[in-house]
Amino acid sequence: MLLKLYPDNPNYREFRKIADVLKDGGIIIYPTDTVYAIGCDINNNKAIQKIANIKGINADQANFSLICSSLSNLSEYAKVDNTTFKMMKKNLPGAFTFILQASNNVPKLFKSKKKTVGIRVPDHYIPLSIVEELGNPILTTSIHDPDEVIEYTTDPELIHEKYHKQVDLIIDGGFGKNTASTIVDCTTNSFEIIRPGIGELKL
Repeated sequence: MLLKLYPDNPNYREFRKIADVLKDGGIIIYPTDTVYAIGCDINNNKAIQKIANIKGINADQANFSLICSSLSNLSEYAKVDNTTFKMMKKNLPGAFTFILQASNNVPKLFKSKKKTVGIRVPDHYIPLSIVEELGNPILTTSIHDPDEVIEYTTDPELIHEKYHKQVDLIIDGGFGKNTASTIVDCTTNSFEIIRPGIGELKL
């Protein structure tokens, strides 16, 4: 199913439907402030496994991230010291994935052997509204095909054509970008950019 949302006049009742799909173990594809992503409710292990299968990877070794609606509930999912928190506050919401030490609340299937978790608070009303309505973060991973000349598909109709049989809902929020988020490793003493992207880090 393809659901079109309009940023100038969003119908917030649609977010209740999206949250219901996620609560039922559904998989969604949605826009972010960078590329389109695929996601599910972090509390549904079967859905997490489905996403791993779609990506062709092992769920326990995958570098999935969480999309949170704000920094307020961050400590539930990651261990953050004051210096890191202040730096993140300067940069979020924004096009960043911050790699942090995972807390015990991160579901076991989601947690990689490295015991770290990626945290995103994107500057985009669609994923933020979904998480608000759902009441907890969603698991997220970018949609891309490394074999293609263009690494990220930006057209939601082409995404629908490719993935509609594998997922429950595709949200059309207009054309996406073709550059991903900036990944910042916060697990050492310095904030190391391990993948440059759209976000320009303020320290």
